[in-house]
Amino acid sequence: MVEFQLDANSLMPASTPVLVGPSGWNFPQWEGVIYPSGKPKGFHPLQFVAERFDAVEIPATFESLPRPELAKLWLDKTAMNPRFQFVARLHRQFTHERRLEIPAVEAFCEGLRPMRRAKKLGAVLMTFPWSFRFTQENRDYFIQLRRAFAEFPLVAEMRHASWSCPEAIGTLIDYRVGFANIDQPEHIKGMPATSFLTSATGYARLHGKQRPDWFVDFEERQPSRGSGYKYSAVELDGWQTRIQDVAAFADRTFVFFTNDAGGQSFWNALEMNRRFTMPKRQPGRAESGLFRELAVA
Repeated sequence: MVEFQLDANSLMPASTPVLVGPSGWNFPQWEGVIYPSGKPKGFHPLQFVAERFDAVEIPATFESLPRPELAKLWLDKTAMNPRFQFVARLHRQFTHERRLEIPAVEAFCEGLRPMRRAKKLGAVLMTFPWSFRFTQENRDYFIQLRRAFAEFPLVAEMRHASWSCPEAIGTLIDYRVGFANIDQPEHIKGMPATSFLTSATGYARLHGKQRPDWFVDFEERQPSRGSGYKYSAVELDGWQTRIQDVAAFADRTFVFFTNDAGGQSFWNALEMNRRFTMPKRQPGRAESGLFRELAVA
């Protein structure tokens, strides 16, 4: 594990409105790699993340409906960083199972309202499977989702390239839904790398390239949501340019890495975050070594 500590005073707002972080924090395999071994007294992984980043995705809300008491706990664990923002993934029953039931919609919204009231909910991310192509039926369902969750800023991750056509992009613009620019494993008619902005919220989501079961249409239940894929400095350069293009016109832009195996999402997010922030102090010895390692990757 690389040992370094940041306190609240060492954090500084980004020079551009770009908030970078990992997708998730509750990874047992990070113990001894990212997190200290043995879970020291008082240690919480979300607090650890919030001391180093200004944003995080909540993958758990994809599998389980959020609870207000849990949202309040997460707010408490990130209180030391006044800039910190959450992005919650919309539950799979709405995006993958296509069950838009009123009680479930209300339960999901109620679970996130503590964050919304605290102005800590940056967006709700709708992640659709590759099978969700741009058709009239799917467009109509997409609009139903927008209306059902109208109280939240929404972002959509579309994995099929049909959603990059002008009519599809126009739909997102018309309904003020952000476009998640993604990096994903190659697949027939998979969404290519883009730099689209369709609402005030810019978004980029980097998944890595080694995902053998990535395009299973309706299933997304793997113990580790990412491979050990590590983005090189050259790859990060390319995405930095795309992110800058989006951020130039967005109110704020989120950037998340999902390649969590081996802690790669943390390291890649740390390096990308460094490109958009100006730390108050020089990085410590361990941090400098990490940045050098990433720079030559």
